[in-house]
Amino acid sequence: MRLAIADASVGDDVYGEDPTVNRLEAMIAERAGMERALFLPTGTQSNLVALLTHCGRGDEYIVGQQAHTYKYEGGGAAVLGGIQPQPLELNDHGGLDLDRVRAAIKPRDHHFARTRLLCLENTMQGKVLPLEYLQQLRPFARDNNLALHLDGARLFNAAVALDVDIAELTRHFDSVSICLSKGLGAPAGSLLLGSAGFIEEARRWRKVTGGGLRQAGVLAAAGLFALEHNVRRLADDHRRAATIAIALSSQGYRVEPMQTNMIYVDCSGFDLAVLTECLRSHDIRVNAAHRLRLVTHMDISDEDVGLVAAAFRAARELV
Repeated sequence: MRLAIADASVGDDVYGEDPTVNRLEAMIAERAGMERALFLPTGTQSNLVALLTHCGRGDEYIVGQQAHTYKYEGGGAAVLGGIQPQPLELNDHGGLDLDRVRAAIKPRDHHFARTRLLCLENTMQGKVLPLEYLQQLRPFARDNNLALHLDGARLFNAAVALDVDIAELTRHFDSVSICLSKGLGAPAGSLLLGSAGFIEEARRWRKVTGGGLRQAGVLAAAGLFALEHNVRRLADDHRRAATIAIALSSQGYRVEPMQTNMIYVDCSGFDLAVLTECLRSHDIRVNAAHRLRLVTHMDISDEDVGLVAAAFRAARELV
């Protein structure tokens, strides 16, 4: 990947003249079965630009309580776009119950924000949205005059877990954001996908939010390498996460059911300071919490999995 970065052909992406960015955008659009794509520096900015493109001031989007676009992006849509979030509790598979969504849509009345958009996330805390659920979205959105945006930061994890092409997951949405870092291993960059008209408007919002880049091909080259070499290997991350989950369960930890590369461990009742220090003594650093998240990625080997299991075993004896 570093050699690809060093060898990248570059131009001015603000003017659409970076050949490597253009190739990356064309590749992901074709692969996802969507008309166009736009390269952005971060996933947060990609989601923000999508919301700004879909919604105007005084509009509303419906979103999960724990969704990244609501909870972990600094309130950007509200701060910068005057867009109101309407958060709802997630269901067991990480989506939103469509009956609850329907009930949350505001009446067409000047007292209310205008409900314009439904935002979902896949994967959601490592959970994969079921195909049968996704198939309900387009008719639901059409019947309720909603656009559909997907925060697909880890969408390739979902595709690998379901053993489907990514287009099978994107085809239900008007816009999709995909992260090139995370499990794909690029140092930076996200891609926003949609119709040609949507992406043209999104390109303006990318500029407004400070995302116009010049010789961005050095980053796009890493993204191309990631898409060409690092997708199928996500299955190794899933396998290693499952191995860790089984090991921790056998040691008496309460581990949530998992599908991809995220393990959630219930550490309530534990002394988190002791747990953190014990794991640190085994060269494992965690942001200790009562619901502890562990994420496998391309830098975690089979040997590392054994070290993690041993460290948690030692910690269990202390906490």
